[in-house]
Amino acid sequence: MPLTELRLLAEGRHWEVDQRIAELTTLTPVRGSLRAHHHGTVLEVDATLATIVTLRCDRCLNHFNQALQAQVRELIELRAGDAPPDPSLPEVDDLDERLDPLGRFDPERWIFEQLNLRLPLVNRCGADCPGPPTWSSEPPPLDPRWAALQGLGSS
Repeated sequence: MPLTELRLLAEGRHWEVDQRIAELTTLTPVRGSLRAHHHGTVLEVDATLATIVTLRCDRCLNHFNQALQAQVRELIELRAGDAPPDPSLPEVDDLDERLDPLGRFDPERWIFEQLNLRLPLVNRCGADCPGPPTWSSEPPPLDPRWAALQGLGSS
């Protein structure tokens, strides 16, 4: 959506989301709502989003389903790359991103980024994870170099 068009909408733009997002493999469509409101030099974007993704446990390698939810409010600064910052804006640390005021806001890309940031860094299927896969139910053979130490524990 062109930011110049969004600027003309006094109430901003509201989207109901119920679709799959490119580059994000999900079990269910992403559902929720997204609102973008142009405030002159800042674009305020807030959303409530939910979906389910299938992940692979890093420990046992089994697949499991994980609910993925986001409730986000983000301020995006609108200024060209070489333009000086607007002194009326909040501290620069409070602004997460920057867009060219003559550019576009891509709601689908923004949703992808927000949900992708909420994916776990370490995938664990749960507290009852069986652990790493094994090839046999038999205990592994004892290394003969440790045989003398094993005899110490039995006396």
